[in-house]
Amino acid sequence: MDLTAVLPEIIMIIFAAVLPAVYLGTKNDKMVAGISIAGILIAMATVGQFLWNGASPVVFENLLQLDAFSALFMLVFLIVALYVVIASVRYIEKERHLAEYYTLIMFATVGMMVVASATDLITLFVGIELTSLSSFALVGFRKKDKRGAEAATKYFVIGGLSSAISLYGISLLYGVTHTTNIAEIGAVVGDITGLGPALYISLVMLIAGFGFKVAIVPFHMWAPDVYEGAPTPIASFLAAGSKKMGLVALFKIFLIGLFAIKADWEIAVAVIAIATMTLGNIMAVNQTSIKRMLAYSSIAQAGYILIVLPIGTDYALMGGIFHIITHAFMKGGAFLIVAGLSMSALGENIADYKGLAKRTPLLALGMAILLFALAGIPPLSGFASKVVLFSSAVDASMIPADNWMIWLAIAGVLNSALSLYYYARVVKYMYVEKGPESKIRIPTTVAIAIFICVVATVIIGIYPEPIVDACQAAATAFFA
Repeated sequence: MDLTAVLPEIIMIIFAAVLPAVYLGTKNDKMVAGISIAGILIAMATVGQFLWNGASPVVFENLLQLDAFSALFMLVFLIVALYVVIASVRYIEKERHLAEYYTLIMFATVGMMVVASATDLITLFVGIELTSLSSFALVGFRKKDKRGAEAATKYFVIGGLSSAISLYGISLLYGVTHTTNIAEIGAVVGDITGLGPALYISLVMLIAGFGFKVAIVPFHMWAPDVYEGAPTPIASFLAAGSKKMGLVALFKIFLIGLFAIKADWEIAVAVIAIATMTLGNIMAVNQTSIKRMLAYSSIAQAGYILIVLPIGTDYALMGGIFHIITHAFMKGGAFLIVAGLSMSALGENIADYKGLAKRTPLLALGMAILLFALAGIPPLSGFASKVVLFSSAVDASMIPADNWMIWLAIAGVLNSALSLYYYARVVKYMYVEKGPESKIRIPTTVAIAIFICVVATVIIGIYPEPIVDACQAAATAFFA
């Protein structure tokens, strides 16, 4: 049996499984973190070697496929897991159940990797649930924290509801097409003349179910509360990893399985995308908590990426993948800075960031870079990825029948301009407003994780060509 397609997942599962036993025998939290990092790095090397060699797609039991698309997303998820684990070394060192914490992160990452390579709806659903169940426990990791317990409860209830809705949509789709293979569903749907009520209901259920996972409007209400109550590195993990997994699932279902009936759902998804980016940005403007502001910002960013579905070209998918990659570093880094500062007793209100540039110049500079990148200011990575993503809408609007798609680009640009207001407000507080002058120091491990995110944000912005080429190869493999 050829295990090449599942080798990265097997490596992660083996390392995750031994962590509790290692901690039980040694009681050494740093050793457990080190083993987690080693497992992630070995899995990254396996995926990186596949990408580097440009190998042909490898299939496992017609359920999973390792190709340029799945390998690129695996690498993104593994990088997110890596910097979250590095940042967590000092963040949770005084907590109990440390081994379980790292094990859950690794299992959640395995679920994301399974979704990236899934070719079957059941496999895709299993991957999503593996990530969801692990994430529920991670959000409520600090059981004595009331906000964490409330966030975990809310996340569990909403997550369970969304899973049930998704599963109902999948079952209806199976009833109509008699297959769970995503490519075969696409072929069967393409031969159907006239959509029956079962297929329409399935469409609604799938949009609603996966909409909860991605936190698109109107299924977004849980996200700010969960991000605010979760341990901040886990909030980073959810924003940079878990939500991206939901977008990958939407790409597979709508751009492969339901692409033949795109005319029946593209307008509805386009309206949802514009509503998501607009409401997310409007709600972010009024927030006083920086974690809630970043949470609403994540909702808006999901709206930007969602325009890939109605456009439906490989150029749009390339732009969506590119923005997912840059967002993983921008948003992940911003949450980690909040985590590092909270460890130095700095509050999570935006007003607490007054005068931060004098207290810790490098962290303030890093936060400014990440926030301006999220707003799409050149020459940072967010600008490059938004240019590709929004220009794909302009490109699609050149076709007369699709000229309405220009509004997707216009909405994206206007919303990016709006987002600059609340990002710049944080920068103003850090550099212009006066605050306490005592110096702030954060743990070295958190600083390393932040450094990874900031450097990636700057380098990708200045020299985006290698990432763009990788995204182009991934989009080509996706539609092959």
